[in-house]
Amino acid sequence: MATVKIFNHHFRVPYVFLILIELSFLFGSVYAGSYLRFSELLWQPTAEELQFFPLRGAIYAIIMLFAMVAMGQYQTPGPRGKYYLPSIVVRVLISLTLGGLALAVVYYVFPNIVLGRGILAYTLLTSFIGLVLIRLIFFQTVDGRSLRRKVLVLGAGDLASHLLDKTDPVRILAPKNASYVIHGFVDFPDDQHSISEQYLVSPGDNLAEYCEAYEIDEIVLAISDRRKTLPVDALLDCKLSNINVIDFVSFWEREKGMLRLDMLNPSWMIFADGCKQSSFGLSIRRIFDIAISFVILAMMFPVLIVTAILIFIESGFKGPIFYSQIRVGLNGKPFKLLKFRSMVVNAEKDGAQWAKQNDMRVTRIGKFIRKVRIDELPQMLNILRGDMSIVGPRPERPEFVEQLDNKVPFYSARHRVKPGLAGWAQLKYPYGASEDDAYNKLQYDLYYVKNHSFLMDVLVLLQTVEVIILGKGAR
Repeated sequence: MATVKIFNHHFRVPYVFLILIELSFLFGSVYAGSYLRFSELLWQPTAEELQFFPLRGAIYAIIMLFAMVAMGQYQTPGPRGKYYLPSIVVRVLISLTLGGLALAVVYYVFPNIVLGRGILAYTLLTSFIGLVLIRLIFFQTVDGRSLRRKVLVLGAGDLASHLLDKTDPVRILAPKNASYVIHGFVDFPDDQHSISEQYLVSPGDNLAEYCEAYEIDEIVLAISDRRKTLPVDALLDCKLSNINVIDFVSFWEREKGMLRLDMLNPSWMIFADGCKQSSFGLSIRRIFDIAISFVILAMMFPVLIVTAILIFIESGFKGPIFYSQIRVGLNGKPFKLLKFRSMVVNAEKDGAQWAKQNDMRVTRIGKFIRKVRIDELPQMLNILRGDMSIVGPRPERPEFVEQLDNKVPFYSARHRVKPGLAGWAQLKYPYGASEDDAYNKLQYDLYYVKNHSFLMDVLVLLQTVEVIILGKGAR
């Protein structure tokens, strides 16, 4: 299998291996840094130093790994993303810088585990060089088909064609960054035909034998016309032969981290895994929300004060600093969301409007604080009050919810969890400011509603750091 499922979230196997390799290397970097620092002095560590060194190495490695996650280092990159040397160098450098800042806080609280400045400098240098080299080798070699599932697609219509990489004729059956490679498509009689003849295969009368002969790992059901009769006996035979059989919606969910609304139906949502919230899980999440909110408020308190002063000055010492707005929360219950004011006073005197690119209503200070998400910080108070969570679908305005609920299927399902400050859709989709954007973002929100867990919340929160630092999606 090219993906593994941990706490309802799919992780690609190559990235799991990369995490283990880099975690081990980061741990070893502490020893390498120590050797480089004291090599000329023929360093002979004392028993006490050796006792604490494994702990120091583990703490260093774990913190740096979290910093790498925060910079999206283990997400599938875009077409020109993290495969290129300048991008690799910049992202590793930023990750180590973030990790260094986090280490400074940890060392301040726990001085007994501090690495000396000289050792830390050599350790960081070793980590930087090693991580860049590891990633260069990884991205050049681990694109191979050996780590991908071999997939046979039942169906050759428009639905099945979405699995092809139509932008790259060389990789059309093995899309770049995908965890699968397509063996071929099986055409159904009288089905809509959208796949070129050269990609069609004929398994004959015995589907299981064909799959075993060609080492097929998985069969994807991608029949455009759902009224077609499935070869139930043949598929059951494949299932009993240890060949995974999966429907298109589940396959798309796993590969893309989203649910296809145009293929979704209530019965699939009812019988699919996920959508479970235990009392224990909700309690852990609430503790997590409160703890993180206090930490962020404490760390960002100077920023909050400076931002408030700048907004007050820009408004001529008379405008409001904060802006409250009614949003829709858990189970459709409205609440007042608090933000730093980033627009001119009475920006919506003509009624509710979607935010636009280069919106003229945004002030100069507002443009900056929106870009780096400082305007959202007062929502920590909403989180402490229990209106919101740290992670969840972004809360929307009642006016827009009413419109979208009538036009977009399953839109109300996003209100089955608390809205959040950060969200899965914000990581996966650019800033949304239209009904089409709301439709596309909902596909990611539903994935979160169905699969959310404490681990997923931690991952989303860490990866949001990349969004803030790089200013992705702000308007």
